[in-house]
Amino acid sequence: MDTSVAAAPAQAAVAARSAGQARPPIDVTRIAALPARQALGLMVGLAALIAFAIGGWMWAQTPDWRVLYSNLSDRDGGAVVAALGTMNVPYKVAEGGGAIMVPSAQVHDTRLKLASQGLPKGSVVGYELVDAQKFGATQFQEQMNFQRGLEGELARSIQSLAAVAGARVHLAIPKPSVFTRETAAPTASVLVTLHPGRTLDRAQVNGIVHLVASSVPELAVDRVSVLDQNGALLSQRRDGDGGGLDATQLAYVKQVEQATIQRIVDILEPIVGRGNVRAQVTADVDFRRVESVAETYRPNQDPKASAVRTQQTAESLQQGSGAGAAGVPGALTNQPPASASAPIDGKPATAAAAATAGPMATRKDATTAYEVDKTIQHTRGPSAGLRRLSAAVIVNHKRVAPGEAKAADAKGDAKADAKAADAKPTFTARTPQEMEQIQSLVREAMGYSQERGDGLSVANAPFSEPETAPAVETPWWKSADTISTAKETARYAAYAALLAWLWFGVARPMLRRASTPVAEPVFDTGSADDGAAPARPAAGPPALDSLTRARQVARDDPKIVANVVRSWVTKDE
Repeated sequence: MDTSVAAAPAQAAVAARSAGQARPPIDVTRIAALPARQALGLMVGLAALIAFAIGGWMWAQTPDWRVLYSNLSDRDGGAVVAALGTMNVPYKVAEGGGAIMVPSAQVHDTRLKLASQGLPKGSVVGYELVDAQKFGATQFQEQMNFQRGLEGELARSIQSLAAVAGARVHLAIPKPSVFTRETAAPTASVLVTLHPGRTLDRAQVNGIVHLVASSVPELAVDRVSVLDQNGALLSQRRDGDGGGLDATQLAYVKQVEQATIQRIVDILEPIVGRGNVRAQVTADVDFRRVESVAETYRPNQDPKASAVRTQQTAESLQQGSGAGAAGVPGALTNQPPASASAPIDGKPATAAAAATAGPMATRKDATTAYEVDKTIQHTRGPSAGLRRLSAAVIVNHKRVAPGEAKAADAKGDAKADAKAADAKPTFTARTPQEMEQIQSLVREAMGYSQERGDGLSVANAPFSEPETAPAVETPWWKSADTISTAKETARYAAYAALLAWLWFGVARPMLRRASTPVAEPVFDTGSADDGAAPARPAAGPPALDSLTRARQVARDDPKIVANVVRSWVTKDE
């Protein structure tokens, strides 16, 4: 037989070995020809792989939910949910419907968009009641809607305070009357619900009172009551007949004490150093209001200094007995007699006439009334008078550096200087002259008055240093940003590891086992004429497509197939 024909099987075997070393591709036809049990296992494995992949992807893409709004009423919650559905924003309801949560990246944008739509409106209604007024409403209904709207607007304004969680306002507005005596003043009550741990100071309470009083006509400030959720009255008015101090007076006392302490510390710290002085002040303030009226009368001893109130003077002239009026009544008789030109009996004519007329009587009355000295004085004392001020001041010992204490012993020695620099500083008591100077400064700073009975005590003592733990910086791997980044990285790394394990550890081996056919022996054939050995299975790994190659060889060279059959027959014989 031709040697070329004998060498063909050997070449085919070598080709089969080289082809068997490479991994064959997956044959879909072989997978379809698998038994039902293996096909079912392969389908279950592929389904599990797909399910794990989809679940891992959904888990990795789960957003970080944050609270959008909490403690909403049912009406506001429904309106917010409807708006979120319109805006295509994913959301979920948590805590039994008490909170609406959205992805953390969309919290602020969603709040701004909802605020532009006026959501949430809150459980308090305002002037929107007036906007939705129905036709045919009576005057009483219109007035009630207006009052409800005003109460709602005031409640919304009060709720805008940081410490207030909720508020309700009740207005008692009387009907107007034409009779002045029957006119009643309006009143108001405010109930505020505060956040846990928050309080309202006096200024905030006064602001709420004035806000309500300024919003209602003819509403006085003292007719507004403010209560908290515990029923405590916050808007207490100071009663002049009541005992004790109210919050305003206590705040004034505290302000006086703090101002005095600050003045003492500010004047001593530049001398003794920052943190080396402590001061406490007690102020005794008199809040009594004293009103006095004095009416004083003084005698008028000096006439020149006296004030004349009224003065009346009366003067009368009366003629004595003698010849009276005579003659015929008329103008000639009433005329005075002419003065005589010649003397009568050595006397003038007028004197003679006077002698014949008789004696004259003159009377003069004078009445003078002086103004009574009267002084009326109204005195009203201050409502807050400082009766006594007491101060206690303690000053730390003087700090002495180690180099100053050992300057005389060191004498410029480098080793001594280094040891002094490493040593801790020492503290010594202050001299009496320094303490006297400090005490004088404190007197001037606090406004010390011996007549008032003020007290002052200044002491010098060492301060105990607090044991403070060294500041430990937070390592980078404990920071919030690092932890957040690590969580995100671990999430995606776990997802990638799960997919890799499912593919390389489960799906790929199953596909290989399902697509690997049963190995068929490939024989090397030799020529019978040249004494070749009978056909034997070829060495090497089985080829996946050996049957296909055998068929191709049989079609191409039928002599090889004949030699194989001959060897089988010879062996059987």
